[in-house]
Formats: sequence, C-alpha cells, structure tokens
Amino acid sequence: MKRLALISVSDKTGIVEFAQQLVTKFDFEIISSGGTAEKLSNAGIEVTKVSDYTGSPEILGGRVKTLHPRIHGGILARRDRADDQQELQAHNIRPFDLIVVNLYPFVATINQPNVTAEQAIENIDIGGPTLLRAAAKNYQHLTVICNPERYKPYLEELESTQGQPSLSFRQTCALETFNHTAQYDQAISGYLASITEQESSSLPQQFTVMGMQRQALRYGENPHQAASWYQTGTTATGWAGATQLQGKELSYNNLVDLEAARRIIKEYTEQPTAAILKHTNPCGIASSDNLLADAYKKAFAADSVSAFGGIVALNQRIDQATATAMTETFLECVVAPDCTEEAKAVLGKKSNLRVLLMPDLQSGPSEMVKMIAGGFLVQTMDDEPDDPQQWQVVTEKQPSEEQLAELLFAWKAVKHVKSNAIVVTRDRVTAGIGAGQMNRVGAVDIALKQAGEKTQGATLASDGFFPFDDSVRTAAEAGIGAIIQPGGSRRDEDSIKAANELGLVMILTGTRHFLH
Repeated sequence: MKRLALISVSDKTGIVEFAQQLVTKFDFEIISSGGTAEKLSNAGIEVTKVSDYTGSPEILGGRVKTLHPRIHGGILARRDRADDQQELQAHNIRPFDLIVVNLYPFVATINQPNVTAEQAIENIDIGGPTLLRAAAKNYQHLTVICNPERYKPYLEELESTQGQPSLSFRQTCALETFNHTAQYDQAISGYLASITEQESSSLPQQFTVMGMQRQALRYGENPHQAASWYQTGTTATGWAGATQLQGKELSYNNLVDLEAARRIIKEYTEQPTAAILKHTNPCGIASSDNLLADAYKKAFAADSVSAFGGIVALNQRIDQATATAMTETFLECVVAPDCTEEAKAVLGKKSNLRVLLMPDLQSGPSEMVKMIAGGFLVQTMDDEPDDPQQWQVVTEKQPSEEQLAELLFAWKAVKHVKSNAIVVTRDRVTAGIGAGQMNRVGAVDIALKQAGEKTQGATLASDGFFPFDDSVRTAAEAGIGAIIQPGGSRRDEDSIKAANELGLVMILTGTRHFLH
C-alpha cells in the first residue's frame, strides 16, 4: 500500500513542487483540503479531498474540515501496538506517514492597519494546531512538517534512508512543531490581552516569552558564555526588522548597547541629536539647532576618550557631513532612521563599521523582562512622557525659558544612565556623567570633575532625590546654576534651603528614574 500524506497549508510556498516529488519519486498518496487541494489538483497532482476520505463535508464555512476520527485516528495510531492496528482496520482508517500543515496567518492579520476583532478571530486556526500537535505527539511513527523550509531536508532524508526517516529527524520536526504552535498560541493570547479592558498599570496573571532563534551569536558578554539572538513574533520588528547596511556580524554586546542607544535617542525628537554610548551608559549626548553633524561632533567632544569604540545613535537621516565626521575615529556601530547615498559611500570606507537603519526608532517593547533564580521579573517600560507643566519649581529663583529647555534635556539624559546617576549639561550637551555609583555623592563628584570648567552656569540632573544637602552645596561650589531631581526625601527642605541660600534654581519632577 502506498504511503499516505495529509497536506493542508496556508502558506503554499513550494508546496506543488514538494507534493510532486512525494507522488512521483516516493509513491505517496495525498489527502488534502480546501485551497490546498485545489492548488495541487490544478497542478495535475492527484489528490483525495478530506471530505471524500472522511465522508463528512466541510461545515461552518470551513471552520470544521479535518476534525474527524478517520483523520486523527490515522495520525495518532501507534504502529507497534496490535490493538491500535486492529481498531484502524475495524474503522477502515489508514495510518499517515506524513502530516504537512501550516497555520492561518494570524500574526500577519493582526499586524494589518485597522484590523477588526472579527477578522482576527476568523484567522485563529483550530484544525491546523490540532493536526500538528497530534502528529508531533506521535513522532515515533510519522513525520510532521510545519515549515516550508523543511520540505527539501525531508526529501533528502527519504532519499538517504530508503524512505524511512530516522527517529532523530522525526523528533527534530516534532520539536519545531511544538515550538511553532506555542508561539502561535502566544500571539493569540497576547492579542486578546491587548483588546481586553484592564487597568493600564496592571500586568497579566500569566506572562509568556517565546522567541525563534534569529542568529547564533559568537558568544555572550564574554567569550566563555554562549549566546543567541531570538526574535519574538513571526514578523521581523525592532532590531530584527532593521537593515544592516555594512559591517561585521552583530554581537551580543552590540545588540544590548544598540537597544540602550535606541531608548536614549527616542527621547529627542525636536532637534538633530546624537548619542554615543559605551556599555549601555551614554558618554555623550548633544542636540543642535540645525545640523546633525554638529550634534554628533558635540556629543563626541563631550567625552572623546570614552567615545572611542562606542555606539552612535542619531535621530535623523545620516548625511554626508555626519558620515565624514564619524569615519574620523573608531566606532563599533551606528544606528539612524535613514542614510543618504552620499553618506553610504563615505561610511563604506570603514567596512568593519556596523551601520544599521531602523526607520522607527520610537518603537520598542512595552515590558521589560529580567531573569532571576526560579523565575523572572516583568515591569512596564520607563517611557512615560515628561510633562514640564507638572514639575514644581521649589526655589525662590525661577528658571528662564532657556534654563527650562536645558533642564528638560538633562532630565531626559539622566533617565538612561545607570543609577546612582548624575548628569551635568550645558548648551544641550552632556558635560559630565557620573554613572552606577554606590552613593549619590560619588556620582556627583565624578560628573563635576568630568565637566571641569563647563560647570559654570551648567545644569545638573539627578535620577533620584538628594538625601542630604551636601551634593547641592558641592554642585553650587562648582558653579552649577540649576538642578533637577525627583524629590521625595524627608530632607527635601534641607536641599531646597541650600539652593535658595546659594542662589540656585531647583525643580522637583515628582518622578524617579532609577536604572538598574
């Protein structure tokens, strides 16, 4: 008796050629349904429709096609069990050797603009996942394929094993299938969660993370650590959807730094801005009134020592002047929304420089996940927009419009510096950054020392409150003119009193920006 295959696919890429090989070279009979049966039949391939095989018509507008004992009995039967084989014979059921199924395009549907809930629901596949899971469960006795890229390896496996795929091959296909259905279910639950009313600040009772390996990385943070890059969802978005124009393969550390760079640069939308990072901390951020190249040069000059070998993020299209400036030193990566042809030619002279285009730098995850022993933590992203109208000027001295703009620039920057964090800025350029210190006094000292003479009339931002007035006095002594901080200390009045005494402007934002 010929071998039996069930083929029912939404993505029909390569299916005709694959089915032709199964029939002509490996003596398969094919059972199929709906559009797949029509496509194969039109290509001259003999096909038995599922409805003809089961004796039951497709019903409910195609919602029920393959949910039938004659189908699932043939999938789940164990060939080494005499009682299973007897039942197949009693019910005139043939065992399947191959199940080829891929699912309704649910993710592609919900990614369409203005998609309705009804359209999304109708693209939730029921029969397909049931077929796949049943076949994957019984991989010891048949092969299941859910990915068109598996067609060629399967045919090669048949060729090399005289028509009997190895257990290891079948097991690999089963694993791929269960991963596929798990990801499909996650996409559905995620969509339903997004359209189900709940408190805006709440997180779901169950949180699932699922990814497909996009790239095996050479190593992780260090050479002795294994690492891989996973893509969430079947549609490439975020860094998976970015275009790499040139340069070496991205590393684990590159990707971590690039995401930190994206989060910084998305804060600055009104003026040409450049951010340069090292180890996820900014070493220079600058905005310019007119020219992106000017912003980059200022950001680089803010800490040229640290900027060597850094990651650059730009909020506008790379032009020739900016590209020329960036090729004057060694950089690891550059990311921007776009790049002119002239700039591409200039950057091409630095062939190892990784240049990525990410048109939507604003898009990013809504939650942050961090692994801990025995589980993981989830928090919403710290991406609430700043509203200076809600800030409180607590000193007698009021800020000028120019100072308010500078305070906002500094506040956006300190949000992305590892806590305890202090940022000193002047003329919308970072002058000094104190990052990741165990106490705030140390962070203040580092930022002021790095800023040097630029502290005269400069602005200082702190990601957390000042527990004492000592940092305020140190800042004033260095020449700082304005301070922005969240407030909330029991000793806020001490800091405010010191600021008044020393003639500073102080603003309390009411929002803390710890970054651990």
